[in-house]
Amino acid sequence: MKNTIPKETISRLFTYFRSLLCFSKLGKKNVSSYEISKLCNINPAIIRKDFSYFGDFGTKGVGYDVDNLIDEIRAILKLDPAAKVALVGVGNIGKALMSYPSFESEGFKIYMAFDNDKKKIGKKVHGVTVEHIKNLEERIKAEKIKIGILTVPESEAHRLAKRMAKAGVKAILSFAPCQIVMTENIEVTCIDLSTELSKLAYYSYKNLE
Repeated sequence: MKNTIPKETISRLFTYFRSLLCFSKLGKKNVSSYEISKLCNINPAIIRKDFSYFGDFGTKGVGYDVDNLIDEIRAILKLDPAAKVALVGVGNIGKALMSYPSFESEGFKIYMAFDNDKKKIGKKVHGVTVEHIKNLEERIKAEKIKIGILTVPESEAHRLAKRMAKAGVKAILSFAPCQIVMTENIEVTCIDLSTELSKLAYYSYKNLE
């Protein structure tokens, strides 16, 4: 089945999953493809076609059972059990991510955190004990962690990404503005908050013209 499912469909499943979690929090029991389309900004016909690759999830005249569809997509995307995540850099952004309450319900759990600040090492942040960064490779290998988050200065991002990859991490989310170049088998996503804010500023001024 994997070879016949378009990558675009898999990508959209993550968007549907997020919208369904929102519906669930609102207490919705059933939703239509039209309701999902309004939240995701995706054509209802495309949504129905995407779901058809995996089975008949809906009921005519009723729509989709929200909780059941969440479970189905969670299984398809292999989000259950929650994937262990290693975070490097327990600064303001790192602490904010560690305090995010919905990660585990969405398939992720920050399982360990690393820093080189002696004042932080050994302390618990939202239930996770901060460990010394010198133990990064050993600990990641021991727990077989495949996902990492970097919330470190730009000057340190590439070096630490290499260390994480050497330890067995296969996917990295970096909050450093630089683009990290890794081997093909390592997936890296960089989030540049300054650039994103600059884009918002541009469009806010443009809308005033």
